Amino acid sequence: MKKKLIGALLGASLVLAACGNDESTETSTGQVDPEKIVNNKCTSCHGGNLEGGMGPALNNVGERLSKDEILHVIENGKGQMPKNLIKGEEADAVAEWLSNKK
Repeated sequence: MKKKLIGALLGASLVLAACGNDESTETSTGQVDPEKIVNNKCTSCHGGNLEGGMGPALNNVGERLSKDEILHVIENGKGQMPKNLIKGEEADAVAEWLSNKK
């Protein structure tokens, strides 16, 4: 019972940490900055250099997945990654940015 409770609390805290902070994710020109979004929402699980951690490495994800496939994972989740951590224009910008990581 204690293991399940600890596991649930740990999982919930990781999801909340992955939600990031409310720091602006726009550039000075008002465009979405995908690198800021990734730093705010993804590095807690995927590592500071996207080398992997609790989540898989993303530093070369563009070699394995297309932009549309990456966007699908962002929108629908996969494994322990919850869906819609990033939405809309930000999700599209992150998927494009990650697809160029080769």
